[in-house]
Amino acid sequence: MNAKPAPDVLRIAVAQLNPIVGDIAGNLAKAREARADAARQGADLVLFTELFLAGYPPEDLVLKPAFLAACEKAALDFAADTGDGGPGVIIGTPLKRKSGTHNAIVVADGGKVIAERFKIDLPNYGEFDEKRVFQAGPELPGPVNFRGVRLGIPICEDIWGELGVCETLAESGAEILLVPNGSPYRRGVVDERLNVAVSRVVESGLPLLYVNQVGGQDELVFDGASFVLNADRALAAQLPAWEEHIAFTDWTKTGDGWSCAKGTVHRLTEGGAAAYHACVLGLRDYVDKNRFTGVVLGLSGGIDSALVAAMAVDALGPDRVHAIMMPYRYTSNQSIADATACAEALGIRLDTVPIEPAVAGFADALAPMFSDRQPDITEENIQSRARGVIVMAISNKFGAMVLTTGNKSELATGYCTLYGDMAGGFAVIKDLAKTTVYRLAHWRNRHDPYGTGAAPIPERIITRPPSAELRPEQTDQDSLPPYDILDTIIERYMENDESIASIVASGIAAADVERVTRLIKINEYKRRQAPIGIRVTHRSFGKDWRYPITSKFRQ
Repeated sequence: MNAKPAPDVLRIAVAQLNPIVGDIAGNLAKAREARADAARQGADLVLFTELFLAGYPPEDLVLKPAFLAACEKAALDFAADTGDGGPGVIIGTPLKRKSGTHNAIVVADGGKVIAERFKIDLPNYGEFDEKRVFQAGPELPGPVNFRGVRLGIPICEDIWGELGVCETLAESGAEILLVPNGSPYRRGVVDERLNVAVSRVVESGLPLLYVNQVGGQDELVFDGASFVLNADRALAAQLPAWEEHIAFTDWTKTGDGWSCAKGTVHRLTEGGAAAYHACVLGLRDYVDKNRFTGVVLGLSGGIDSALVAAMAVDALGPDRVHAIMMPYRYTSNQSIADATACAEALGIRLDTVPIEPAVAGFADALAPMFSDRQPDITEENIQSRARGVIVMAISNKFGAMVLTTGNKSELATGYCTLYGDMAGGFAVIKDLAKTTVYRLAHWRNRHDPYGTGAAPIPERIITRPPSAELRPEQTDQDSLPPYDILDTIIERYMENDESIASIVASGIAAADVERVTRLIKINEYKRRQAPIGIRVTHRSFGKDWRYPITSKFRQ
């Protein structure tokens, strides 16, 4: 019997989808729906993302035998589906084998698994710690023969590292590189991915299809933005960011190899717009995937809470956002008016709960011990903690999750109160410096990306000096350097690991540098007790910041 000739055309569906970690049945159902759509569109193959059936990153779920067994069963059930004569599939799943537990993909066609491939280069930096739970593939992978076409399938980090996976695949006869990914968003990553992919195309001489997960998972946000590069490095297709999307790519083989026909190239956003979309998507998925009814937050009339409220409405809609104004004797009429105007612009419920009785109650209870002491920051913190108790009580009573409104500048320097404004379930702007908060507030007032209303943040909130309003005439700059200087120091010291001497040598006052870096170091204990929040920079106070609380290193 003669072998079936290899095709010279191929239609590959690119499944940029939003799986849920641990929802194996739900992820399988989503994959089946995508494959059914691909079959209707005449696709030959559907490419899913890294560890799709498990959800990414599954972290220590991978250590549970029952989890691994359920993932493999789902993979085998999905492979059996391909016996209907429709498209084959490439889908990510963890697999337990004699060589260890692997971050793997299975290739299925004709009702069975025709190949397995294991990730070779396991990332172990920043937010990644795959070496804790996975074993690297025992050898560099060869191509997979799919209906006569030799496909190279490096998995995510396999195209970033220096192990030569793509080059080896090309030398082994691969004709197309298909790359399933779970690559989270961070500032600047879009250009980095494209540059890495171009380098792999150049070294291998092969076209490359890069499919990336989309959606929020705890503090990580995956932006999608999948793409196709032809062997001449030309961009043949670009999927949108921040949304689920299935694209159909048409491939043709000529004497020069395979090439993808020019498809839709969606325009991607970077800078402030991308950070804003990341926060909205991360918040929406955290709330919805954890089945909260909605969110509640303190709306103070300041810029941080106003921006968080706008993000919450863009993520969830106004009916699921509940704002609480909690005035005290130091709260200005301007703040009350601005909070009211912001809530009205966003169309959200705003309730007022004065904290005077609660603060007075604490003061009375503590009076015997505090009678010979002058008021100080202790009394200021009681105000903040009274507000924390109130929003947590509302959360307990009505089931909405509390959003904290602190930014990265505050968290870095400890300009926040444990069990007060730090009390809550999710910190939306945790990785946004104060200067970035201002930029995003301006951007949101000029744009209405989710159709929830233009200019939701009153201009006076943006232009007035920021203040915690915990004492008369207080401003943030009473306690901190100007935010442009503060944020520069934080970025250079915390994000980029520059030394104190280097930052001072650049022209920033030594007193400011020494003060801010000292605050960063002594407030680690607070950050360990803060809620998780969305990561948008290459280093946030979360998975990729692991500094000891007890430490005498001072540089």
